[in-house]
Amino acid sequence: MNSRIKKLSSSVHSLFQIAQPEKIYRKPPGQIPGTAIHTGVKKVDEVLFTIHDFSNDHYDVISLEKIEESKPYLQDQSKTWIQVQGLHDIDKLKTVWDYFGLHPLIREDIVNTSQRSKIEPYSDLVFIVLRMISHKTDSEGRTGLQTEQVSIVLGKNFVLSFQESDEPIFEPVFKWLKITNTQLRKLGYDYLSYVLIDNIVDHYFQALDLIGESIDKLEEQIISDPKEGHLHKVHALRRDLNFFRKSVWSLRDGINSMIRDESPLITGEVKIFLRDVYDHVVQVLDNIEINRELIFGLIDINMSGLSNHMNEVMKVLTIIATIFIPLTFIAGIYGMNFDPESSPLNMPELHWYFGYPFALLFMLALALLMLLFFKRRGWF
Repeated sequence: MNSRIKKLSSSVHSLFQIAQPEKIYRKPPGQIPGTAIHTGVKKVDEVLFTIHDFSNDHYDVISLEKIEESKPYLQDQSKTWIQVQGLHDIDKLKTVWDYFGLHPLIREDIVNTSQRSKIEPYSDLVFIVLRMISHKTDSEGRTGLQTEQVSIVLGKNFVLSFQESDEPIFEPVFKWLKITNTQLRKLGYDYLSYVLIDNIVDHYFQALDLIGESIDKLEEQIISDPKEGHLHKVHALRRDLNFFRKSVWSLRDGINSMIRDESPLITGEVKIFLRDVYDHVVQVLDNIEINRELIFGLIDINMSGLSNHMNEVMKVLTIIATIFIPLTFIAGIYGMNFDPESSPLNMPELHWYFGYPFALLFMLALALLMLLFFKRRGWF
């Protein structure tokens, strides 16, 4: 039975799950604050550096071997976005941190992949931590959710982004950068940071659509044929929604603080766009709460369906037992071991040639009459 449950649970997770790290590593207690220790899973072979250098006139993508090669791009008049993919190589990441003089606490949070979403202003930069949640179809055609941590550092003349894998999560931004005379080309680094945040939030809606479709399919299955195995799917969806809610909830407060607080790195023009992202995050949270309520409703529906199914089974058994009670009574009377010749109350049917078939036909007629009576009363 246990092996059957485990097999069912594994099949549920293969159809729909948020791909969290196989094992969560935590920084050992007692470490000095700011100690950079990678707590995630190695998702790429080596850390990759990519520069996206652009202005209203051009857009260039350059792969770097060393971060020092970015100096010419940082010193010209164009805007420079440095994309870092991979967080497992602390030594290579340290070259980036040292080059830009990042605070030790920022370094620690970048490689701590279980970090909550947040936005923290520093004296000369703004540090942003997000949880990328998107949908993906594997080689077998199964659709599921995957997640990874994304960190963004907004500086005066640069934007840094750090992600765990080499997944093209910013592909829509790349396409937009190829178009001339757009706001992304013309406006500053704060607008670029807004676009990166907005791109991640837009993926949330696609992920929620996937969850909604899974809930609708599961609801149809539960209504048509409630089973105990559906509870495993319900609990898997609820766990995923709780993880989703935890990842997005703190982002709302962070964006709100970016809008309220004064920062020389964020202009009033960009704050208008940030208000739009804030509305999207609130909408995502509302959809998450609605789906969570639907999940709790599915639990009640499934339990009610199982209970109704059990009642139907018990009703059938009760009807069968009720029908056989008088038949058993009749059979018991004729099965009593009394001598019919010596008894003062003679039972002539025992010596009647048609007595046996008459008793069977009488019991059959009695059973049919009882079934007809139950049918007219609407008991089945």
